[in-house]
Amino acid sequence: MNLRTTCAALLVAALLSPPAALALALALAQTPVPVQNEVNYLLGYVAGSGCEFNRNGSWYNSQKAHAHLRDKYKYLVENNLADTTEHVIERAASESSLSGKPYLIRCSDGVAVPSQQWLRERLLQLRALK
Repeated sequence: MNLRTTCAALLVAALLSPPAALALALALAQTPVPVQNEVNYLLGYVAGSGCEFNRNGSWYNSQKAHAHLRDKYKYLVENNLADTTEHVIERAASESSLSGKPYLIRCSDGVAVPSQQWLRERLLQLRALK
């Protein structure tokens, strides 16, 4: 989908939706399409990874991690803070906004790594495919 099509679809959705959806649609329209695509890829990767996600000392499955990170991404979009994929990783997927504790990801090898590192590696792999 190109930028014009994306913007048109967002405008139609916004016109048919309640005010909160309008605000999100307008904010999303300000987020660069490549950033939206990369973040959506990363969120999907988290959801399908089967890895566990540590937030504030508790481990969550990949689906709960996806939902949590998606909500934080939505907040960034609504506040025009999702200007680069790196900023989204740093601002939404690196540490708890409440405690400041870093998020961790643990996959099948059992080694817990900082989510920021894990997501940046996935981002570099994605960009290498382009």
